[in-house]
Amino acid sequence: MKRVFSLVFWPVFFTAQLIGLALVSWHLLAQFHFAYPLGYQLLKLDKHIAEFAPLNRHKDDFELTSPQEHWRLFGEISDAVQDSGRGLQNISYALKDDRTTSLMHEAEIIHLQDVANLIDVFYAVGITSLCVWLVLIALARWQAYSLPSLKKILLGFLAGISAIALAVIAIGPTAVFYWLHVQVFPDGHQWFFYYQDSLMTTLMKAPDIFAFIALLLLVLMVALWCAALYGIKVLLKRAR
Repeated sequence: MKRVFSLVFWPVFFTAQLIGLALVSWHLLAQFHFAYPLGYQLLKLDKHIAEFAPLNRHKDDFELTSPQEHWRLFGEISDAVQDSGRGLQNISYALKDDRTTSLMHEAEIIHLQDVANLIDVFYAVGITSLCVWLVLIALARWQAYSLPSLKKILLGFLAGISAIALAVIAIGPTAVFYWLHVQVFPDGHQWFFYYQDSLMTTLMKAPDIFAFIALLLLVLMVALWCAALYGIKVLLKRAR
């Protein structure tokens, strides 16, 4: 019975830890707008914007805006989606005659509102996972459990990641990408934008900026995971 309980306890424990620390990593990076100025330089977004902004079919003069203005605009988008979408429609930039115009048209605002709604769900799931994780840490300390060996932990994660990777490769990364978007976003809501139709997409050089952010998240998550694992190991050792 104890072995069966252990087989359930630790997978739930580490799943809750993973989701909870993913939220913590996301929230920390969001406070710094996901290091957009660094990504801006690494991905040469200034040249990308200079190339595609003049081709935009809905907005004018964006190619005249400065890098500092691009950083501000991305920061406002980041803050808005973190705040349930509040303020998305107010994000604007100056035209060459000093008038201001909205950065995004309606379809873009609707898409970012969908993203904000998804982030709200992520926060709810992440906070719940953190609470479950903390309860399980307390239970493990109370029952004087020992962490599984590092080898077992790594093998467990490698098995899970390998299974997911093989499934994605078998189905096809592009097919999985589109399927996820269809499942996540409401029917009839546009989520793919050509650079010529979206300053939002041009500003981010999507999907390149998402790869940059994903890498930052991964690095921070690994660091937090290792620190948490070490701390829990010490905590449980003192309970025995």
